[in-house]
Amino acid sequence: MVPPLCLRCGRPAEEALTACADCPPRPIDTTRAPFLYEGPLARAIRGLKFSGWRSLVSHLGGAMAAVADSPARVVTWVPLSAVRRCERGFDQAELLARALASRTGRRPRRLLERVEDIPARARLPGRERREIPEGAFAAAGAVPPTVLLVDDVLTTGATAAACARALRRGGARRVDVLVAARSLRGAPVPARVRAAPSRAV
Repeated sequence: MVPPLCLRCGRPAEEALTACADCPPRPIDTTRAPFLYEGPLARAIRGLKFSGWRSLVSHLGGAMAAVADSPARVVTWVPLSAVRRCERGFDQAELLARALASRTGRRPRRLLERVEDIPARARLPGRERREIPEGAFAAAGAVPPTVLLVDDVLTTGATAAACARALRRGGARRVDVLVAARSLRGAPVPARVRAAPSRAV
């Protein structure tokens, strides 16, 4: 990572911040992402999800490993619904979590189950993106005190926060989130970020 940045969410900033307008909901302790969700990188992630470009997993996992500064020794992921997993033949978040774990020496574990299917957040209007039904996710078995939660993309953080709440109900005291790419809603990113295309940190 290239400081200064927001210490809580990793957003590039002109000066060090303890929190910012792009920080995720409070059930999440910290977030990190190696890339901004835009341009060719966004198209590549959509290719992974909808066209089966699994060769990208190793590259994205390596980039994620470079910014994974969570103390968690256990990695889990935001699970797809059974229907979507069947349609795609894989769960992209699980593939990323396992790639990250293999590069960092962490242990991948399935700690969450999706109790209720929810529409893709990107397809919903503003307020609805931030509303996840309570109980949409549940802990699957014993949850360690500190967990690193992996997903492909972070937009509003609503889905990750719902997962973090479920993990906390299961026993976690700290939940960090790591994604391949994220959207930013606040002020423009510093010019130094634009000098390195698509990099978020």
